[in-house]
Amino acid sequence: MVKAIVGANWGDEGKGKITDTLATEADVVVRFQGGANAGHTIKNSYGKFALHTCPSGVFNSNVTNIIGNGVALNIPVLMKEIGDITGRGVPAPKLLISDRAQVVMPYHVKFDEYEEERLKGKSFGSTKSGIAPFYSDKYAKIGIQVSELFDEDYLKEKLENICTLKNTMLVHLYKKEPLDAGELFKICREYADMIRPYVADTSLFLRKALKEGKTVLLEGQLGTMKDTDHGIYPMVTSSSTLAAFGAIGAGIPPYEIKQIIAVSKAYSSAVGAGAFVSEILDEKEAEELRNRGGDGGEYGATTGRPRRVGWYDCVASRYGCALQGATDVALTVLDVLGYLDEIPVCTGYEVDGQVTRDFPTTRTLERAKPVYEKLPGWKCDITGIRKYEELPENCRKYIEFIEKQLGFPITMVSNGPSREDIIYRK
Repeated sequence: MVKAIVGANWGDEGKGKITDTLATEADVVVRFQGGANAGHTIKNSYGKFALHTCPSGVFNSNVTNIIGNGVALNIPVLMKEIGDITGRGVPAPKLLISDRAQVVMPYHVKFDEYEEERLKGKSFGSTKSGIAPFYSDKYAKIGIQVSELFDEDYLKEKLENICTLKNTMLVHLYKKEPLDAGELFKICREYADMIRPYVADTSLFLRKALKEGKTVLLEGQLGTMKDTDHGIYPMVTSSSTLAAFGAIGAGIPPYEIKQIIAVSKAYSSAVGAGAFVSEILDEKEAEELRNRGGDGGEYGATTGRPRRVGWYDCVASRYGCALQGATDVALTVLDVLGYLDEIPVCTGYEVDGQVTRDFPTTRTLERAKPVYEKLPGWKCDITGIRKYEELPENCRKYIEFIEKQLGFPITMVSNGPSREDIIYRK
């Protein structure tokens, strides 16, 4: 059975925690898209970790972790991450890397930096991890597949071609030093040595695992609003964040995905630029929620940048769940809201004098104003509660109000940072 764990919103919803929790009863966890540009924060018996490339099943010795063909693989970042977690007492994870995954090269990171520098005030707010240049190369057919790292003659010829193309831009557009194919070849040989023990035909591995009745988790990065096609374009990532892409990014048939868990925060947050209708514009109010939020505050796991925060957005979340094809919704960080007397919830957008409950394209979205309904707060700490009926009445009403607005069942409620802090609803 395949279950997908994906983001309903802008990312940073708590997918890592949900994956880490469900991995205790899974056999395989697959990262199927994205790169090291966003992180998953996890807190368990080993401590608190921010993963960037490793699948969130690495803390479970029963799990085989797979980096799928859809991932932007930054090899030094991955190796450092494995060293960091094993250095803190975590057993060496079982890890496989798809031989069809493609490699983030140092020049991808540089091109990301140079383009943001060129755009100046009109930049996309990139994390400068090389993700957009990487995916541009992938679809321009000049990316480097993992399997190609082990074919020296072919690799040398390909790198010469890459340098011819890249150096034209480097010298004439960015006014930077050109690339050297020989130096890049040395880097690729180092990369090959680093990952040699992990490389496999992971699609074949997964097909065999599914025939044997194994449980597979597909772990997404970011959320619906950052999807290349369906998100707040152009302030999006460069890969598809949808569960549907999980089949492609892992190399399995789409009909194998039986459960899709869309993870959604009990309030909204976003890193980087882009339309964000329910954003809290009062800085004092926003700062209080930001500092109380998550485990240690709302700051990016990869960049450390303060996240923009806002009230729960039912319009965006309903759209996000629909695009993901959610069978279940996991509502996270509910415990953070316990300090509020009343909690605004965005139930509609006012656009040009008309109220809509449908999520529009970006140019329209930028004119939208939030329509709020205020719900009473519960004014207490709910951390440690394990049964839904033991939650305060106003807390349950908040969950049920959101569930009705979404039209998708909230089956998991996270009320704390640890693996055990989850309430299951039928």
